[in-house]
Amino acid sequence: MNTRYIPTVKWFAGFLFLLLFTFYGEKGLCAENRPNVIIILTDDQGYGDVGFHGNPKIKTPHLDRMAKQSTELTRFYCSPVCAPTRASLLTGRNYYRTGVIHTSRGGAKMHGEEITIAELLQQAGYQTGIFGKWHLGDNYPMRPQDQGFTESLIHKSGGIGQSPDQPNSYLNPKLWKNGEVFQSTGYCTDVFFDAALEFIDRQQQAVKPFFVYLPTNAPHTPLEIAESYWKPYQQQGLDETTARVYGMITNLDENIGKLLTHLDRSDLSEKTVVLFLGDNGPQQKRDTGGLRGRKSWIYEGGIRVPCLAQWPGHFREGEKINQIAAHIDLLPTLLALTNTPRPERLKLDGVDLSPLLTGGKEKLPERSLFFQVHRGLRPQRYQNFAVVTERFKLTGYPGTFGNENLMLQAEPVLELYDLSVDPGERKDVLSKHPETAKTLLEQYEAWFSEMKTTRNFEPGLIVIDREQENPSVLCRYQDGSFQQGVSEGWMVKIVRPGLYRVKINRESGKPGKLTVNWQGKALHEFLKNGESAAEFELTAGAGLLDIWFQAEGEDRVYPGDNSPRGDVVITQVK
Repeated sequence: MNTRYIPTVKWFAGFLFLLLFTFYGEKGLCAENRPNVIIILTDDQGYGDVGFHGNPKIKTPHLDRMAKQSTELTRFYCSPVCAPTRASLLTGRNYYRTGVIHTSRGGAKMHGEEITIAELLQQAGYQTGIFGKWHLGDNYPMRPQDQGFTESLIHKSGGIGQSPDQPNSYLNPKLWKNGEVFQSTGYCTDVFFDAALEFIDRQQQAVKPFFVYLPTNAPHTPLEIAESYWKPYQQQGLDETTARVYGMITNLDENIGKLLTHLDRSDLSEKTVVLFLGDNGPQQKRDTGGLRGRKSWIYEGGIRVPCLAQWPGHFREGEKINQIAAHIDLLPTLLALTNTPRPERLKLDGVDLSPLLTGGKEKLPERSLFFQVHRGLRPQRYQNFAVVTERFKLTGYPGTFGNENLMLQAEPVLELYDLSVDPGERKDVLSKHPETAKTLLEQYEAWFSEMKTTRNFEPGLIVIDREQENPSVLCRYQDGSFQQGVSEGWMVKIVRPGLYRVKINRESGKPGKLTVNWQGKALHEFLKNGESAAEFELTAGAGLLDIWFQAEGEDRVYPGDNSPRGDVVITQVK
């Protein structure tokens, strides 16, 4: 990807919107036809982690009440892990198109030229805010403020306490507010919801429509929550891990209740679309509502999640829609509900679900949904994939998410399930329906080939540009380019040649050599005891930027763990 075209693409999208606004006129885009939008996306909350799916242990009274007042999409699918789900949800596109491959080690960087629902709504006059987990790139041009959010309060990386923000905690976490470090006070979920409510109040006073994206990091690990939330679950006989997860979800439920009550009291409920969903299945073993598998698996327990859509007076209360739907459908659905034109050149993979939600249609055309994800930056055909239709589901090499060295057989290992009678995927019916399996495999192969042609599975580039971000923090574990578990540096574009100060996080206090390998040229500076930074002249260009410290008399160390070892802060001095 050539990132110099990012401003052109974004400018073109805005210009096209103005043309469409002129074409539609005030009638099509007036405020009363344009509801506010709130998306609540929880992290690792699976299909069985709610009371309204029959879990007798968990306490989610506010979500249970919301379910009674909402339309539920009972067969709603997401990707098996979080960053791919977020990319698809925000863009309406299969995540492989966006540059996102998986969740870390260089795989969670969405291309800056991707156009998000936040950008489209922002161009349409909405005030846009994100409060929670981003996980699509921490550097320009991949940050929330680069992707359409006028206000942001987020944590970095894939979770609070992960590199590069270590140490950190769910209680009083260090966050990033509009790109600046922000020391919050309170429990993280409370902090995010309170910030969202304050944002909503400001937009109501200004009489502006708003889009609130609330992607919580709970109930993702680490399972930090006050004892008052988890101890009652443990006293019911649940193990401590499950008790902590359920305690985090109870806290989430309280915040959702507070949000919905606030909308009622502010006379906003009938003016606001509220969506609630999980991002993938549960990480730990617990109640999955009878579904097989959990997070990272392409069985139903890994990709089928709770999904509620509420808009009083517009969506039918207590309705259950049993047709397949997915994260890629939310963007086209919200564009339709908010009367926001879609740029003609924007290729979407999702479909508009609004006719189902509003009762305009009882059924949408049949289609197939595709899912695949595994570690490594080079996706392998057939590994850990699924094709889902209204009746059948074909899987390939299930359970191989973490296997980067899978030796694929000449004929892929496949399973076929009839979900209409076997939603728990207990009986493989491949031998009974070989033609169905053949058809779905052909669909998958065509899909995989198309995904590859979009960007050849290349993750987004970090753009080092002092006019946009200075300094740039290069996190090795989250954003480095890994091959077979070894970090090889970062794929970057340096916009301006000049003198750069390079500071590396190194544990050794010994003297040694700091090396910067850029554009085929290795530059060295000697560091004394305790020193961690030196200055280098770097040329403009794009490619692999490798930086490491090697202690005197020792071999080079390749940090690969989730720690800040080897992280780099690079600042253009002149």
